[in-house]
Amino acid sequence: MKQLPIPSYYRTTATPYEHHAPLQGRQDARVAIIGGGFAGLNTALGLAERGVRDVVVLEREQIGFGASGRNGGFVFGGYSLGEEALRNQLGEQRARDVFQLTTAAVQRIRERVARYAIPCDAVDQGVIWANWFRDPNVLRRRQRLLADHYGVHWDWLPQEELRELVRSERYYDGLYEHNALHLHPLNYAIGLASAAVEQGVRIHEESDVWRLRRQNNHWLISTPQGELQAEHVVLACGGYLAGLHRQIDRAVLPIATYVMVTEPLGERLDECLQTRAAIYDTRFAFDYYRPLPDKRLLWGGRISIRNRSASAVQRMLTRDMLRVFSALKGVRIEYAWSGLMSYARHQMPQIGSSGDGLWWAQAFGGNGLAPTCAAGELLASAIAEGNTGWKQFADYGLSHTYKPLGFLGAQANYWWQEFNDWFKTSLEG
Repeated sequence: MKQLPIPSYYRTTATPYEHHAPLQGRQDARVAIIGGGFAGLNTALGLAERGVRDVVVLEREQIGFGASGRNGGFVFGGYSLGEEALRNQLGEQRARDVFQLTTAAVQRIRERVARYAIPCDAVDQGVIWANWFRDPNVLRRRQRLLADHYGVHWDWLPQEELRELVRSERYYDGLYEHNALHLHPLNYAIGLASAAVEQGVRIHEESDVWRLRRQNNHWLISTPQGELQAEHVVLACGGYLAGLHRQIDRAVLPIATYVMVTEPLGERLDECLQTRAAIYDTRFAFDYYRPLPDKRLLWGGRISIRNRSASAVQRMLTRDMLRVFSALKGVRIEYAWSGLMSYARHQMPQIGSSGDGLWWAQAFGGNGLAPTCAAGELLASAIAEGNTGWKQFADYGLSHTYKPLGFLGAQANYWWQEFNDWFKTSLEG
């Protein structure tokens, strides 16, 4: 078997930029952000846009190294916790307000791509939710729920229309979400960083923060080559935990997900897809995929407590892809990788503060692009303007995940839900 390249497709096709030097010596800042992914970069840019430019971002590796540069690139509203559960937990109006933070974030992402001319291959053609099962009720229920309680309207795609767009007999009916797009997430992260730097934000890559402590009403941050004193600190490390604050780290489970990209398919891609929308299906253990501008197919799916090798990811996801598009048998997979997302037990983002200048934003799960943008806006507004909108997430705090038992529980739940998907499919024949 041909040796798979180590870098992801995103890293290989990343926008070139002048890398940011590590933190050196003693520095001061009003705000220090630890983590150069979407949550940290959105907070930094949100602060700069509000006139707060004395901001430093510290990234242990490179911009977008973690989940922000490895995900499927889907941009749509909502959270890992479903809309029905959100409404049950928060009530009608609060659920709608929290949900609308993400739909507004989708629009903000569009505007930032345009405003800062970010070359991230944005395709503003919506997302299709394709029904794996014959029973249309799951689609109808969600369609009604979104329309009646969230003011969001998804179009019905009858089977014949869906199969014209997605040339697979695997699916039945579907829903089409207009207010959604997909993009090259690493290039989007690089673009956010560049926009922040242009407005005065300082970014330091290869700056591993090994110590964070409170001293004289400020926070003191130590790296191997430097030290930074700041009034505010934002921890935005996602699944790549910094080990700086026990309560914050133990509140999330780093969970792996898998992605691969085919060789350029040319007309073979057109034989499978007659749409530029991104697609995912109605199973708990769903596939997600999208056509790329160079006629490749990006395919992702599955979650696990294990990071796997590129060859293992390729084998698993190729089997999944061929269940949907048997016509792609024999295509070469040129890239395959995994990455860590952060999940909370309550399946909602954790956005909060300890009241002494320490802030956090994590646990965005599999719906990261819009919620991280919303989180960045909430934290930037809180720090710059004293806005208390972030308290909308007060019900979703730093719940202990009880590692390692939490990992076993998460994996067991996934396997159980995967079995339910299989059992329902087998009943339908």
